[in-house]
Amino acid sequence: MTFRDGLRAARSRIIIILGLLTSIGIIVALEQVQSQKGSSMLVYGGSSGNAFLSTSSSAQFTIERTNPLPSPTATPLTADEQEYARIAWRYFENNYQESTGLVNSVDGYPASTMWDTGSYLMGLISAYKLGVISEEVFAKRMKSALQALATLPLFDNELPNKSYNTLTKAMSNYDNTPTERGIGWSAIDIGRLFVPLNIVMWQYSSFAPEVRQILARLRFANVVRSGNLYGAQVGDSNRTTYPQEGRLGYEEYAAKSYSLMGADVSQALKHDDFLTFVSIDGVQVPTDSRSPDRYKAFNYVVSEPYILDGLEFGFDNISREFAYRVYAAQERHAEASGKLTAVSEDNIDSPPYFVYNTVFTAGKAWNCITDKGEDVSRFKSLSTKAVFGWYALYQTDYTKRLVAAVAKLYDPQKGWYSGLYEQTGQPNKAITCNTNAIILEALAFKRFGTHLSLLR
Repeated sequence: MTFRDGLRAARSRIIIILGLLTSIGIIVALEQVQSQKGSSMLVYGGSSGNAFLSTSSSAQFTIERTNPLPSPTATPLTADEQEYARIAWRYFENNYQESTGLVNSVDGYPASTMWDTGSYLMGLISAYKLGVISEEVFAKRMKSALQALATLPLFDNELPNKSYNTLTKAMSNYDNTPTERGIGWSAIDIGRLFVPLNIVMWQYSSFAPEVRQILARLRFANVVRSGNLYGAQVGDSNRTTYPQEGRLGYEEYAAKSYSLMGADVSQALKHDDFLTFVSIDGVQVPTDSRSPDRYKAFNYVVSEPYILDGLEFGFDNISREFAYRVYAAQERHAEASGKLTAVSEDNIDSPPYFVYNTVFTAGKAWNCITDKGEDVSRFKSLSTKAVFGWYALYQTDYTKRLVAAVAKLYDPQKGWYSGLYEQTGQPNKAITCNTNAIILEALAFKRFGTHLSLLR
């Protein structure tokens, strides 16, 4: 066969290849045009060298920087930080239920959610890594907790209920009243639980049989569908309904752990499907455009999901940028208002007992509301867990000031308080599993780096 004959024989394949190359060129060109339309500029300035950010409202964006974002390397804890960790662990000494292996969500209150159970396991792992507890204590407690999770009654025989009595392991309402059927599940809370379960499988494999026993009972057909996350609740006529669950920040955080478990959460992992930016104290902050009126859920912009993403998974390129914008808005607000700012949702020590201190929600910056949308601005506070989380991730001059402001917010026999009220300057004396666990997580991150990273 001559060269010319060969070309004739291969002409169909050549045409296909040329067509593919042309298509790729068109797609790349269109993406560049779209990125330029929604471009974002990140400019560093100010005495502390922090990032001042601006962007269009487009969901597509590029980032131009003159300096990288803060990325502290792992460093040994100071003597003060070692004591901070020991104080945090005291919560788990006081609130451990020997009979079940579970831990109370709030000091002295025998109930827990899957979110708080996940936090307890993260606190347990962190305390062991930091040398706060012995290997014997770690092994005993981890085995007991995993055995409890393997024997909890499940809502509709599918997934863990939203709340359990820690003394009996019985399903309960949020007021800890027993309920035989349960009240539903939270996809986000279960996603939180999967984080320590993944760590246990990879880093403490002697407990792998217990983790497999837990997972073998669970049924995921109704919690993950078409790439999205769905909660469950008891509706009219005692029928189970499945509302979509998760907003920007929490949705992506929880979806990452489902992804590690092999679930298709491709839609929940997307950042740009409902993304918009709101200018807050000169910073363009990423928010979820789904309105509470239409979608029946608030779009809280708070510190916690971004902090946990960084501490546990290590930021991806998008969450790194979004987290820093959420942090930078708080630093800039402190500069403008003269009030130290680090906000998140928190238990409080008086009615309504739980509030959302936000960077943005329900169309308003620095909004403090209940889960029903009631204004509770009198409970605006500096969040202890947010302080330690941002400090571990960035260690800027501002985060060091934050730690100094909360350094005495604890009961030495009970653990860390949840925060400091803005209006009165008095401590928010709620003492919780989540706050003390995140403090331990943050300190372990400062010492060892990302919790789920296997490649160092």
